[in-house]
Amino acid sequence: MSSPASRPVPPAAANLLNLRGAVDLSSLKQRPASPAGAGTPQEGAQQGAAAGAAELKVNVTEGNFQQLVELSAQVPVVFALWASYSPESAAVLEVLERVVAGYGGRLVLGAADIEAFPQLAQAFQVQAVPTAVAVLKGQPVPLFQGSADEQQVRSLFDELLKVAAANGVTGSLGAGAAEEGDAPAPLPPLHQAAFDAIEAGDYAAAADAYRQALTEMPADHEAKAGLAQVELMARLQPLSAQDSEALRTLAANEPDNLEAQLGVADLDVAGGHVEDALNRLVSFIGRNFGPERETVRVRLLELFDVVGAADERVAKARQALARVLF
Repeated sequence: MSSPASRPVPPAAANLLNLRGAVDLSSLKQRPASPAGAGTPQEGAQQGAAAGAAELKVNVTEGNFQQLVELSAQVPVVFALWASYSPESAAVLEVLERVVAGYGGRLVLGAADIEAFPQLAQAFQVQAVPTAVAVLKGQPVPLFQGSADEQQVRSLFDELLKVAAANGVTGSLGAGAAEEGDAPAPLPPLHQAAFDAIEAGDYAAAADAYRQALTEMPADHEAKAGLAQVELMARLQPLSAQDSEALRTLAANEPDNLEAQLGVADLDVAGGHVEDALNRLVSFIGRNFGPERETVRVRLLELFDVVGAADERVAKARQALARVLF
């Protein structure tokens, strides 16, 4: 595996929405329990927290992986997949451990050597190392691949904790509160209002708050991304597993069905299949003209905001869009 240039993805909120089929962790969950006396990851993390929040780190093994997945119902667990042949791995692990320490036990870091535990890399569909993937309530949330600096990681973790709270995961492993200098900065009032609405499951109110923020400050990129995310969340909220499968079948049978193609693109972005989603919409634009083409173009730009302008997949999709438009 080669290690790509830095390409951290944007806030992770949308990735959590519908992860059915995104990653199958079931084959890794039927592993032997930890050896007697080794302690569970939660116990180990809590012991580390008692000594100092900087020790909220667990080395992932086949024996403790299932326990870490179960722990993700209490706090998000960030898996850092690394390898000795990757020169970036050590630096990324150091950044992740330092940042996790600043969250006072609200996050746990699981460091996974994919040379020792290759099944985990396969399960998470890892293309290169280092890669960071969070697990929340047993569901994977892609974070970033390659390098990431401390500010980027903090931004991702802030968003991850918002999504965790919106899904009822608000626990702590008992670590002391983060030092004042490490505490995340308070959100602007309208952003806080949007977060509170998301936590209450009121995506319409969250969207209204973000729209108001954009009215007051049109260059507020975080509000623009937040609006795209909550609109995606609102579109996916009513879909059951059966609805999703029916939508995929319809899209496969009717490649020019506007609503089906838009719906499956939403599902794919939420499930982590970003390239599939963006390519689907670019292809639709290339085949169609008139108002439907413009509708899909606007949705594609919204999904660019969800995924993030700095993401390599967005850059490729923008180039492909330019080719089919011009």
